[in-house]
Amino acid sequence: NSRPQPWQGCALPLSYARSAPVLGLLSRDRGRYMHEGRAHCKHESAVGTRPKAAIGERIMSFDERKEGAENRAAEGPQPSPEAKTRDALFAFFGRLGIAHKTVEHPAIFTVEEGRDFKKDMPGGHSKNLFLKDKKGALYLAVALSETKVDLVGLGKRLGAKGRLSFGKPELMTETMGVIPGAVTPFALINDSAGALSAVILDRALLAHDPVWFHPLENTASTAVAPDDLVKFVEACGFAPQILDLSAPFEE
Repeated sequence: NSRPQPWQGCALPLSYARSAPVLGLLSRDRGRYMHEGRAHCKHESAVGTRPKAAIGERIMSFDERKEGAENRAAEGPQPSPEAKTRDALFAFFGRLGIAHKTVEHPAIFTVEEGRDFKKDMPGGHSKNLFLKDKKGALYLAVALSETKVDLVGLGKRLGAKGRLSFGKPELMTETMGVIPGAVTPFALINDSAGALSAVILDRALLAHDPVWFHPLENTASTAVAPDDLVKFVEACGFAPQILDLSAPFEE
């Protein structure tokens, strides 16, 4: 068996390393096998890992997954009553002349959870990073989901004090007005988002048309044109910085 096994840790058999490019193993199965192997590495982060199902373990139904997602949302920090709703967002789109399309789906909290749903939604999908520096300055980085964001280079480019790190969920909800898992540039419509020092858009994301984001809640995804995303951000009072987030300091 040429596929890496969990006990092999980070090592890949030579046959697998050679055959993967030929076979084009960019499938979900390849990702699963490689992920299971990496999970045993000493320095591998456990964030976002999915435990391997035990033999005989029952797979959760769609309704059970939906209920679990709703419980996760209810247990976390909640937006203030002043936070804008999806209807208010769409009304703002109308005033700006922004065309949009929305697809409903179960609650999605991570990029990985959304892959199966988003494969039928062509365009650019994002990961939205709520960041802070050592002095408490806040930033929103909107990246293509596949981009490996260089946080060190981004901090230097922004003139941040010390290394950039992820803001705590409570601070994110207080600032952006959405629950964890629903971070989106559309949350810039909230007055509380004025606490951000900068908004950064990934040039790789803007190369796609349309681009998709949560409409202030993670039970749907809304598509807009990349130029309309920029128009929206500017209408919310921000001058977005458009950078290559994989190498922001090299531009």
